[in-house]
Amino acid sequence: MDDCPYRTGEALKMPGTSLLSARSSRWAAMFRRGSALSALLVAAVVLQGAAHAEQQKHHRRWGMEARPGRDGYAAVPFADSYAARRQAYLEYTLSHGGGAGVMGGAVRVAAGLPFDETMWEGCLEEINARRDCADFSLHRVLRLLYTAGDSPLLGGTARKQAREAVLGFKYWPEEPGTDSMCTWSENHYVLFASGAYLAAQLYPDEMFTNSGKTGRERMSVFRDRIMRWLHLRYQTGFSEWCSNVYYEEDLTALLNLVDFCRDEELRQRARMVTDLLVADMALNSFRGSFCGTQGRTYEHHKKWADNEDTGPAFKVLFGTNRYHPDAKAATCLALSTQYRLPRVLYSIANDTGRPEMINRQRCGIRLADAGKYGLQYDRLEDGMLFFALEAYAHPKTIGLTVRMLDAYHWWENEFFESFARQRTLIEAANQLQILPLAVWFERRDVQRNQRDEVNIHTCRTPDYMLSTAQDYKHGFGGDQQHVWQAALGPGAVCFTTHPVSGSQDAPNYWTGSGTLPRAAQVKNVAMAVYRISDTAGLHIKSKPLMFTHAWLPKDQFDEIAERRNWVFARRGDGYLALWSRQPWHWQTEEGEDKDREIIAPGRENVWICELGRKETDGEFAAFINRIDQARISGEGLEIAYESPSQGLLEFGWDGPFRQRGETVNLADYPRFDNPYAKADFPAGGITFEHNGDTLQLDWDTLRRDANAWCE
Repeated sequence: MDDCPYRTGEALKMPGTSLLSARSSRWAAMFRRGSALSALLVAAVVLQGAAHAEQQKHHRRWGMEARPGRDGYAAVPFADSYAARRQAYLEYTLSHGGGAGVMGGAVRVAAGLPFDETMWEGCLEEINARRDCADFSLHRVLRLLYTAGDSPLLGGTARKQAREAVLGFKYWPEEPGTDSMCTWSENHYVLFASGAYLAAQLYPDEMFTNSGKTGRERMSVFRDRIMRWLHLRYQTGFSEWCSNVYYEEDLTALLNLVDFCRDEELRQRARMVTDLLVADMALNSFRGSFCGTQGRTYEHHKKWADNEDTGPAFKVLFGTNRYHPDAKAATCLALSTQYRLPRVLYSIANDTGRPEMINRQRCGIRLADAGKYGLQYDRLEDGMLFFALEAYAHPKTIGLTVRMLDAYHWWENEFFESFARQRTLIEAANQLQILPLAVWFERRDVQRNQRDEVNIHTCRTPDYMLSTAQDYKHGFGGDQQHVWQAALGPGAVCFTTHPVSGSQDAPNYWTGSGTLPRAAQVKNVAMAVYRISDTAGLHIKSKPLMFTHAWLPKDQFDEIAERRNWVFARRGDGYLALWSRQPWHWQTEEGEDKDREIIAPGRENVWICELGRKETDGEFAAFINRIDQARISGEGLEIAYESPSQGLLEFGWDGPFRQRGETVNLADYPRFDNPYAKADFPAGGITFEHNGDTLQLDWDTLRRDANAWCE
């Protein structure tokens, strides 16, 4: 611990504590028993259930008074100083539950207060039992061990218990033992790999009892794994793009590396990827709400801005959103001694006066391009990176998936229960080399959570934001992808999905989609075309619901008006118009969705959303009249809309998206293309500029230069 860059209690003088209920995450498997025929596809189907959500927070309307133990929502920065925002979170933690959670415990120790050993009983139990999401708990424990150093504030019994848990943990599926942890999604990959590296660095000469190797022997292996993950994220962005759930986990892993890794190259690369993740948040948020298109999110996170897992980190970074006690990323940011926030990223997030900001960016990779990034379809080590893209069921990777089941004893993993039931048939089909053909025929169902390359279009003005995943996997099933969303304020949001019946976590009635739409956006107008699959699949066995629906909560807007197939909404000086080709009606049954859900029956439908604002469109009544008088033509899935702001827009299930007769490009976007940054895909050098502030990143030279930092 002599080299630890953090010292207990420095510059923290914060009195007061109260109890904090620790938040926990839950993974849910969504597997169904299949027929002998479906056994050929079960390798693809079973992994669709790898989804977990933190859904224990309550819904709050923006503008409500803060309730006991809850922070007030800030739509504009509550403090310009980064130091003040960090200090505010530390003080908030201590006064609103700093005595219960492990992250709160880290704050207590940093403040010179003793750590209550009962704080981490739940965390240590998860780690020792190797429960799913134990890696979340591992990073809480590692931060406390590193920050506490040899402080007497962390008692000897607590230190001994934590040491034994860390040394006995299973850090990678190749290690001995069977379990039902998910180690393979993008966020879990880096959590496990960085956790293993930091544990090995902490105990270099100790024997890790599960692997039978010392920490020093393990460090180089996990260093290579971290470096490959970091390199892909830098070059191509996040496959779980702009996730207001999983960026919380990525930030935690990255900031623990930044603070505690003693390998300066690895630390610097972690800083650079942290910058790019923060840039994603800054570019695709509206007044503190991380509310655009997302690779993975859940019902309550996209409905309610103050329910986002990234909200506390947002408030530390940018001064907006709401604090929650015991938030991992916010605690890491508040306590970090090694990460400095470039001022340009703060100013981009809060550049709310710009009349219009268009951000176009590309994230993720095409499976066909895997070789460009050094990935091989038959290499076991690369299998984990393919799984980080959730590419279990691609014809090129399905054989590798079966090999991983054997090599990692995943036949016994609960996530692969359906595999085990049909193991004989799966292995026979694999021997006959017909699994690739089978998954190709059923690709729209069994590849529903594969995170393919995505092209994002985000338009932000002072009064609204609209964001869309352009022409993304239309007709495929979707598990947790969020294709488009409009926001006029935290809680004042609108989006559409094709709902799924049943109680599974994803997809369900609001999370993900039974069938993904073909969606496209140009500036302030988005169009979403739906053609619902009319047969039950291998993954979702329930009969498809033959309607699409929109979330448009009346109580979050100042005015609502209806004309023919249009519904109009105003929040402040921002306007929204939503049109459905199919006749629609409001949900009237008691419950959260009453007067917030719009239902449009029909297997096929087209939705149009156009946004406006008083500054450019005049009064709300004038906006309504212009939109209502706009000509809409076309039949079935073809649509031609004479947008008052964007001119003639033509779109459909197939064919190009046209604006005034010219084709609009929906693919092959740059890594970044916005007023602040231009960068090729895959990225080499990336520079952000705004108001005289700059951040320059270059992977090859390890350059990370900012002309100003948030202080």
